[in-house]
Amino acid sequence: MNFTDRVIVLLKTDFRESDRMVCVYSLEHGRMALRMPGVNKHSSKLKAIGEPFAKSCARIYIRRNAAIGCITGGKIENVHPGLRADYNKTQLAAYFCELFYRLTPDHSPNEEKFALLEDSLLQLETAPINPGMAPAFLLRLMHLSGYGLKDMPVLNIPPAFWDMMHTAPLGSLSFLDKEDLPNLNKARHVCKRFLNNYLQHPIYTINQLDLTAPIDIEEAAKETALEPAAVLAA
Repeated sequence: MNFTDRVIVLLKTDFRESDRMVCVYSLEHGRMALRMPGVNKHSSKLKAIGEPFAKSCARIYIRRNAAIGCITGGKIENVHPGLRADYNKTQLAAYFCELFYRLTPDHSPNEEKFALLEDSLLQLETAPINPGMAPAFLLRLMHLSGYGLKDMPVLNIPPAFWDMMHTAPLGSLSFLDKEDLPNLNKARHVCKRFLNNYLQHPIYTINQLDLTAPIDIEEAAKETALEPAAVLAA
């Protein structure tokens, strides 16, 4: 079976002498493992397609009943050069991609998830990093995966703040109020608790969710047990 699909590379690893294995999230086929034969040769023209965070329209071949397909060609759409030039942005992009690798099922396409990853990488490339990007990204992925609490604020986080973390563009998140930092740390705690409960092995980029200041979240969590806060009427 031959087809084309828009893909974003989540991770890569060298395979044999000159091949490469990549895991991608695609628009029409979801998460897939693909081989790129001969891509590590000096003469290969497909190296850029197989780099993490790269977005392309790829030509893919999968044999009948095969578990892994091959990328046989494609056209680059965006390699995010501005993102790669900044170490901290590269680390945060790796966190986005690792979450997709660990929390999305094989061959289960979701246009909203693809748009989330696509837009988040673009926002990360074009806007300064802010401390809400990492937890906000995971909260949105949780919501799209059926685990979210978008309409149910927890740990007494104000509904307006909770809504901002789920809907505002990642590059425009701002934390100016004196209560924003405690609320942000509570959101990080929700994210860490979710990952600890649903993953058998830790996320390698978990430090993206480290707290920015000391706060007694554990006591608050015991009291509320992550029950939704009452949403105030307009």
